[in-house]
Amino acid sequence: MRDYLRLLKFARPYSGTFLLASLFMGLSAIFDGATLAMIVPLADKVLTNKKIIIPSKIPAFLSDFIDKINNMTPELLLKYMAISIVALFLIKGIVGFFQSYLMSKIGQAVVRDIRSKLYTQLQNLSLDYFTQKRGGELMSRITYDVRLVENAVSYGATDMVYQTLQVVVYTLLTFFIYFRMALVSFTLLPLISFPIIKVGRILRKLSKRSQEKMADINSLLYETIIGARIVKAFNMESYEIDKFNNANRDYYKISMKSIRRLLFLSPLTEFLGCVAGILVFVWGGKEVIAGKVSFGVFGLFLGALLSLIRPFKKLSQVNSLNQQAVAASLRIYEVLDTKPTVVEILRPDRLTDFRDSIVFEDVWFSYGSQPVLNGINLEVKKGTVLAIVGRSGTGKSTLVDLIPRFYDPTKGRILIDDIDIKDYSLKSLRQQIGIVTQETILFNDTIKANISYGYARASEKEIEEAAVQAHAFDFIKRLPDGYDTVIGDRGVKLSGGERQRLAIARALLKNPPILILDEATSQLDTEAERVVQEALDKLMEGRTVFVIAHRLSTVRLAHKIIILEKGVIAEEGTHMQLLAKDGLYKHLYQLQEF
Repeated sequence: MRDYLRLLKFARPYSGTFLLASLFMGLSAIFDGATLAMIVPLADKVLTNKKIIIPSKIPAFLSDFIDKINNMTPELLLKYMAISIVALFLIKGIVGFFQSYLMSKIGQAVVRDIRSKLYTQLQNLSLDYFTQKRGGELMSRITYDVRLVENAVSYGATDMVYQTLQVVVYTLLTFFIYFRMALVSFTLLPLISFPIIKVGRILRKLSKRSQEKMADINSLLYETIIGARIVKAFNMESYEIDKFNNANRDYYKISMKSIRRLLFLSPLTEFLGCVAGILVFVWGGKEVIAGKVSFGVFGLFLGALLSLIRPFKKLSQVNSLNQQAVAASLRIYEVLDTKPTVVEILRPDRLTDFRDSIVFEDVWFSYGSQPVLNGINLEVKKGTVLAIVGRSGTGKSTLVDLIPRFYDPTKGRILIDDIDIKDYSLKSLRQQIGIVTQETILFNDTIKANISYGYARASEKEIEEAAVQAHAFDFIKRLPDGYDTVIGDRGVKLSGGERQRLAIARALLKNPPILILDEATSQLDTEAERVVQEALDKLMEGRTVFVIAHRLSTVRLAHKIIILEKGVIAEEGTHMQLLAKDGLYKHLYQLQEF
């Protein structure tokens, strides 16, 4: 129940709209009862011209009203009934429209809000969260899981209120008409509710499993669409098809289990309701024969009793929807409740200008229990170029990722101008840093939008100047739409060198005093590397630069080179100093020379 109440929190901002919709649903349920009550005058007076007989004691105003009907001629009553039925159905239709519209509006608004909250939360979470979760799984939370919540809030809540009100109306009718017979009939209610509760618990478990399987499918889709080139290069189409089909088959099996139980529930409740109805039919039939109740009144009683079957049937389906939605909401709240590991202090300072140096003081870092950096002490003066060299997996990228606070050290601190970077706001800190990586991230947008990403107020002249400096101007001009060319997902319509030059143009436009180059030319051919390196040289002018490179020929001119080995600085110095030491750097350099 607690999980369900937490699910309903999503709809709390729309409680006023929900109350209005509930009012319309209440009116609609009353009109349903009034429509059914038309059986009494039609059967007793219009068709058979007999008196209406109600076995229970009724209020005086209602007794007077029935006496008036009993004294009417069948022809006059038929005329009144015809007008009343048309009016009832017209009003009921209008009321039904507003109740459905308002509940659909709430459902769509809730979906909009949840997706917005999820996306905002994902943007605010620290980078370590994304290393632990699959991209497809997170996409599934925003799409599939949210849709299940919408079903519960929109259709489920509508049926839960409307069908419950119908149960109330029809129940009051039966007790009002014949209290004793109604009391006996409702002793059979637990027989109907038990299977609803039992199957609902099973469906909740199955729903959680189906949502996990859908996350697997989304993850596979995401990976194979992004990695389509690798799949084809290694002739792995059949393998990926089998992998997808297995996940798809698992989802199908779980879905069919849910469907079987859901479909079984409906005829079961209907059958149990029918058994109760037959028992009442036999008993009531004897009462009509004995003249204790009129045929029309008994018809209304039986009709009201049998009309309870449909709401109970619907409520059993609502329970199934709710169980699925509760399982989905738990997965949604799992994201929403996650706290970022990298957070700002209460009143952070603004880093408006980098003036002196960046210092690592006894910096340690671990991914979980796996140590990566062990006691790094390092100072980088403004305007100098630091090259970071080492074998794969020694912590080079991790070291530079600590500067923009993608992660925080597990021990030690990093200072910019003698102030701990944790004392700066994240926005102002990252505003001072430009990044160009080996995996160029571009968006399915225009070239202009990609270059000005993070600097939306840039003029066309500034964008063109950045493109010229990044040696990207010539290839952009050759494109049919120039700067308005849409480059596809991750810039797939461009070559590797062209993508990298756009990334450099983006960094140039940002004009940061601190620059991080993480294997920026490692995936390029010789010609592309030459052009990109020229653009990088332009980008590096007058900036404090951290360069990570496997190709040691690209770091010869660095003011300082450090060699990371097993998470510590094994050697440091200039290119010539390190070669003279005859250590690890010289060994790595000679391996590449030959």
